[in-house]
Amino acid sequence: MSEYQRFKRECAAEIAGMGNDRELGVATRAWMDRANHAKYSYHFEWMGRPIIQYPQDVLAVQEIIWSIKPELIIETGIAHGGSLIFSASMLELNAIADGPRDAEVLGIDIDIRAHNRAAIEAHPMARRITMIEGSSIAPDVISAVKARAAGKRSVLVMLDSNHTHDHVLAELEAYAGLATVGSYCVVFDTVIEDMPDDAFSDRPWRRGNNAKTAAWDFLKRHPEFEVDKSIQHKLLITVAPDGYLKRVY
Repeated sequence: MSEYQRFKRECAAEIAGMGNDRELGVATRAWMDRANHAKYSYHFEWMGRPIIQYPQDVLAVQEIIWSIKPELIIETGIAHGGSLIFSASMLELNAIADGPRDAEVLGIDIDIRAHNRAAIEAHPMARRITMIEGSSIAPDVISAVKARAAGKRSVLVMLDSNHTHDHVLAELEAYAGLATVGSYCVVFDTVIEDMPDDAFSDRPWRRGNNAKTAAWDFLKRHPEFEVDKSIQHKLLITVAPDGYLKRVY
């Protein structure tokens, strides 16, 4: 066993211990509820564009992208474009390190605002980015995405648009199957199920109607996916508990 392998084995045991530490879980949940009052996740950028993610999840996705070397990353939800820029920059690094040289990111959003589109298209990472404006669950959009994914050896899917149960479940049924074996379909904002009832008084999603309930529903019918609990146990602070769905066959 190499020193690196020994280190990783020690880490795995420590991560499992954190996942089983109920007091640590309670403290983490309390911290997140307090930080979310200040819109914590809105305050970070990647290469000059707001990414609107927890830094912990950004690092986890970096590990996934580096590990699986995707030829295509599919993202629903664009907002300011920070996540697209992040994914594109990771694909650029992969290409330098003998990964796929023509890997790309495909972003879908029902409303790509003109100023955001202009900023994304002007970014140095833009050459790896394609955007589709339209509902992610519209048949024509789904067909276009599936056509782009056809023949790709490695595909990563990330869902981060409308967080209601029905919408996310429709996205899962449309796109999760495009994730290749060993890759992931990451469902963001499953944490809504764990947050106070009044946390999203101005949004249609809430406890009982959100991305996590959709993921649970999807998993009942799709045994080819399983929750990679090791990721959330490692992060502790994450917007995607039970949302890192790994395709195992």
